[in-house]
Amino acid sequence: MKAPMVSFRSPTPVPVEHITQSILVLRGQKVLLDAELAALYGVGTKRFNEQVRRNRERFPADFMFQLTAEEHAALRSQIATLKPGRGQHRKYLPNAFTEHGAIMAATVLNSPRAVEMSVYVVRAFVKLRELLGSNKELARRLNELEARIEKKLVTHDREIAVMLAAIRELMHPPVPKRRPIGFTADLSKKS
Repeated sequence: MKAPMVSFRSPTPVPVEHITQSILVLRGQKVLLDAELAALYGVGTKRFNEQVRRNRERFPADFMFQLTAEEHAALRSQIATLKPGRGQHRKYLPNAFTEHGAIMAATVLNSPRAVEMSVYVVRAFVKLRELLGSNKELARRLNELEARIEKKLVTHDREIAVMLAAIRELMHPPVPKRRPIGFTADLSKKS
């Protein structure tokens, strides 16, 4: 479940865990939405986006991108943040900021709160990167274990097949050759 958006009026620093929970993966990149960054930096979303628009040259495509209508609709259905009433809905599609874009936004805002919170944002991205790195290591070890088990299963399967064949042979032993009862003469033999 997504953490509630941080109020931009709070004077206390936000724990890194809250910021980490706000980080989304969109288009293969870890990003924070403009509303989340505005709340963290202590400004309204409208004012935040105004500053970004005024300094557009500082935000290349790898720092910031605007969500498509489909992405926004998917996020809205997952987060369910719509509030009833006039003026509660966004007029424009949200912007998504990568780690570098989030730091650049702090420099554009140029307030003590923005500079302070940019440190927490960087720590959140680093923590998430470490978490993903440890998951990759876990996935690699799991793949190695799976390969070893698969190799052992193949050898065990062969050994079990050999044992089953031996059991089947024991279940149907060959009929032993017996000497007929009584006196028989082999007339085809000449003495």
